[in-house]
Amino acid sequence: MIDNKETLEILRILENLDDEQLAVDLLNEFNAKTKKLGQLILNQDSSLPHEEWKKLCDQSKIEVDEIIKKIRSL
Repeated sequence: MIDNKETLEILRILENLDDEQLAVDLLNEFNAKTKKLGQLILNQDSSLPHEEWKKLCDQSKIEVDEIIKKIRSL
């Protein structure tokens, strides 16, 4: 999970981007990936085995880290 300071940093970067369409696209991608991770962490799917849940969480965290890295590189 990412903390509020990191989220604020990402939002500041996107707000200052000259290309508004790129900013919107990246924000949508960021929101989708963090939402997916959050839903996995809450894991309300009792049919999902722990090993599979862990694998999905790890992959989702990698995806969140990648979009954060992409945004920070702008």
